[in-house]
Amino acid sequence: MTHEPPLAARVQVIAHRGASAHLPEHTLAAYARAMADGADLIEPDLVMTGDGVLLARHENEIGSTTDIAAHARFASRRTCKWIDGEPVEGWFTEDFTLAELKTLRARERLPALRGTAHDGLFPLATLEEIIELLAAENARHGRRVGLIPEIKHGTYFQQLGLAMEQRLLDTLQAHACTRTVPVAIQSFEMANLRALRRHLADRPNVRLLQLIDAPHAQPYDVQAAGGPMHYADLLTPAGLREVARYADAIGPPTRAVLPLDEVGGFAAATPLVRDAHAAGLEVHVYTFRPENVFLPRSLWLGDDPATVHALGSIAEIRAHLHVGIDAFFTDDPALGRSALDA
Repeated sequence: MTHEPPLAARVQVIAHRGASAHLPEHTLAAYARAMADGADLIEPDLVMTGDGVLLARHENEIGSTTDIAAHARFASRRTCKWIDGEPVEGWFTEDFTLAELKTLRARERLPALRGTAHDGLFPLATLEEIIELLAAENARHGRRVGLIPEIKHGTYFQQLGLAMEQRLLDTLQAHACTRTVPVAIQSFEMANLRALRRHLADRPNVRLLQLIDAPHAQPYDVQAAGGPMHYADLLTPAGLREVARYADAIGPPTRAVLPLDEVGGFAAATPLVRDAHAAGLEVHVYTFRPENVFLPRSLWLGDDPATVHALGSIAEIRAHLHVGIDAFFTDDPALGRSALDA
């Protein structure tokens, strides 16, 4: 495995939905823990409420990450929708006001791995509240932790008249904190990032990150428009040069950088980091998680998939650092910090 120097001046630790290895994701408690544990940026995934508020949730269906099923008055709102071309059943944020959603409490997404001790303790968080927390914690500790929001289901919400892009820009501009700290806006779609680029000439602290899904998949905006392009097309040298026309970085899954061999060890690195750097793009990989089940089989501790193996996670991160990545998403920012500081 040859060493490729990162393109960025300093490799950054991104708190994936907060310190989500320890606390329910997208809660203020998880973000506060992430900042205390040394994250350089915190990541809220963003969806919309019915009354137009940006809410931090991994997706707009909230049955698995909140206690909404226990609220009898919301039972009739359970439904099935087509989200990004797939049928999804449950409760959806766009069918509720923020006031209604604030009556809910967060639940652990992975209870079999991470337990349920914190279920019911934390309300859902808005982007405004996360920025207020970020500003307060930065002021208290003299840091410049940044924000890396992801626009979820962009085309879907645009079709509902609840487009997020301008609301996001307006919210970032309204706060002194997010006018100055590093900000990166992410999306698995492309058209919204291209449109956002046109509004960032006077916002030097805001960058754009093109997320990359499975090679055979399509960005949903491309699929909805009937276009032929797939994510695999973005990973070619020509595709990366095209991405560099509107974005500053790509966000591929870890295995697109370091695939695994037949026994669960690391195979040779792909040319992705080298090719992205040649196009002027940083590489921000996702997602490092400390439980065995998420680690390469060669890094497991014992045979229980739920076992947390901190040293295994650090080893996986350091293998990717050796390939030259510029930033990485992790559920445990303290382990990410340890991997870098080592």
